Amino acid sequence: MDKLAGLSVFVQVADSGSFAAAARALGLTASAVGKTIARLEEQLEVRLFHRNTRSLSLTAEGAQFLDRCRAIMEAVAAAERELAGSRGGALRGKLRVSVPLVSRPWNQVFLSFMEAHPGLELELNYTNRVVDMVEEGFEVALRIGALKDSRLRTRRLGSFRRVLVAAPSYLDRHGAPVDLDDLDRHDCLRSRNASSCQLDVWPLGDDPARRSARLRARFVVDHSEMLLTAALGGAGIACVPEFWACEHVRRGELRIVLAGETANTREVSAVWPGGHVACPRVTAFVTFLATHLPPILAESGEAGSPQ
Repeated sequence: MDKLAGLSVFVQVADSGSFAAAARALGLTASAVGKTIARLEEQLEVRLFHRNTRSLSLTAEGAQFLDRCRAIMEAVAAAERELAGSRGGALRGKLRVSVPLVSRPWNQVFLSFMEAHPGLELELNYTNRVVDMVEEGFEVALRIGALKDSRLRTRRLGSFRRVLVAAPSYLDRHGAPVDLDDLDRHDCLRSRNASSCQLDVWPLGDDPARRSARLRARFVVDHSEMLLTAALGGAGIACVPEFWACEHVRRGELRIVLAGETANTREVSAVWPGGHVACPRVTAFVTFLATHLPPILAESGEAGSPQ
């Protein structure tokens, strides 16, 4: 017996108060309804109804089981409504997304996506940790840099440049570095990767890892956004995404240093579990980002005067 169909018959009998009334509502015979309930009781090894020739009532176990069955049937109905809405073009349900901490300037894109799909719930989890998407229940993750999990499907969303920035107050006190070797004497603001526990590697010259190891890390955080706050406060030199810093550079609150030494870019990608066709809300979200993120990623602070 189809278990879901059996549960549906059981709920209908409980609501109707008799096999005959339930049969009429379901378009079945009373005999078929009775046999379905008997098979269900046999599978569960419990009696669900008290029966006699004149009445039908739930047992204590039947009443408890009814509450669970109602919840199951409602969940199934909600899933069917969600899928029907998706096929009709209106996205429904909840979309859980893991996004990196550097994504603050992307928030307006997320809000615009929600505005375009009013029936959708969007849950964003901000972290630099590489999440286990299946284990933690994420449908999409935005990743920066090289992708290591070949089980995930991917779509490139764009790239951005990282720049070295410092506040005018810091540069007035310490001067601007004139070359990469000169950077060694400066106070550097560094971030530590939440997954690897390693300090970030700055895009310096032909051997970034070696040069980064020489830097004096006077201030280290595991929350990338704090780097920008510290740089604005004059604490030292930070390496941040250019789209983060560009507005502050234009306003004169930060200056780009050693601009010619940090020309590399980092990729931004969307990933989602592979092995099946992406659901409509995932496809719509990734497509929306592929259209609207590149202009933000490409923003630069060129209106400011690099030092």
